[in-house]
Amino acid sequence: MKFGYSRISTSDQSLNPQDDQLRKEGCERIFSDIASGAQEERSALKDLLSHARKGDVVVVVKLDRLGRSLKHLIEIVGELEKEGIGLKSLSEGIDTSLSLNEHSSLSVPKQGSPPREPVEERGEDRKRSLLRR
Repeated sequence: MKFGYSRISTSDQSLNPQDDQLRKEGCERIFSDIASGAQEERSALKDLLSHARKGDVVVVVKLDRLGRSLKHLIEIVGELEKEGIGLKSLSEGIDTSLSLNEHSSLSVPKQGSPPREPVEERGEDRKRSLLRR
C-alpha cells in the first residue's frame, strides 16, 4: 500500500499542491500535518508510521516535509528500512522500495540539511493546484 505524507508549516499555507501530487502518485491514504519543521510533535506522521507495514511505501513530495532535521530524517529512514517499508521522494527521485527484498539504504550527505523549497515555488505549486480545481 502507498501512504502519502504532507506537511505545511502554517495554516495560511495549503496542503493541496502536495496532496495532489501524492494522489497522482497513487497514494491510497494521505496523512497531513500542519506543523513547523522544527516542531517535534507531528501526530499525523506518528499515525502514518504506526499504520505502515512491511512492503508498504511512504511517499513524500520532498524530503524536508518528512524530517525535522537531517538527523531526524536519517532516523525515520532507518526505522522504515528496519520495518521493510519503502520511501519514495518525488522531488529528489529517491525510491528505496525498488529494492525492499535486498538491502536498501538512503545515502544522504552528512553535512547540511535537506534543501528547502523556496517560498516562491510553493506559491506557484499552490496556484497550479487551485487552477486545476
